[in-house]
Amino acid sequence: MTGATTLPLFPLNTVLFPHGPLPLRIFETRYVDMVKRCMREEVCFGVVLVSGGSEVGQPAGYADVGTTARIVDFNLLPDGLLGITCRGERRFRVLDRWREPDGLNMGSIEWLDAAVPEIARVPAEFRHLADLLRRVLPELGDVYAGLEPRYDDAEWVGSRLIEILPLALEDKQSCLELMDPLERLALIAPLIKRSDEEPD
Repeated sequence: MTGATTLPLFPLNTVLFPHGPLPLRIFETRYVDMVKRCMREEVCFGVVLVSGGSEVGQPAGYADVGTTARIVDFNLLPDGLLGITCRGERRFRVLDRWREPDGLNMGSIEWLDAAVPEIARVPAEFRHLADLLRRVLPELGDVYAGLEPRYDDAEWVGSRLIEILPLALEDKQSCLELMDPLERLALIAPLIKRSDEEPD
């Protein structure tokens, strides 16, 4: 396919959003090799939500829309496994998929986000969502400590809230696939309101 971008794909039981943190423990040989290559060549891999099968063992089906992950840190864990910390970058759609002889999933993809996307500001009716995120994000530990806050950016605010809300993975995936960041905030607002109204 002319002009197509090829990515190694990592099906996981998680939904990664642009700029979102992703700590991983790597133990399968195919993914250890993938991580080594990504670090050596300074390239990303794609994270896609598992839609069937398993992350290990049997082949897994996975969503068509995912997010690239860039490795920003790594270390050897006490159990001897490789630990990596990633950050989400750009959303993509899988156009074609196949498996390499070592079992690594690969895909030809098209980009859904611009390399430098335009920033949509958080409108007045959703400022309370940005204010809520500003209060809770520092309490979530080291996983968010390295993120540069962008509380005026509707895409960033919506993505962080979806990450931390107790939503079904399928609902998070649907939010990832929404192209309008203001539409995403409009979906989140009633969920926050309902949570605030529930008795302790």
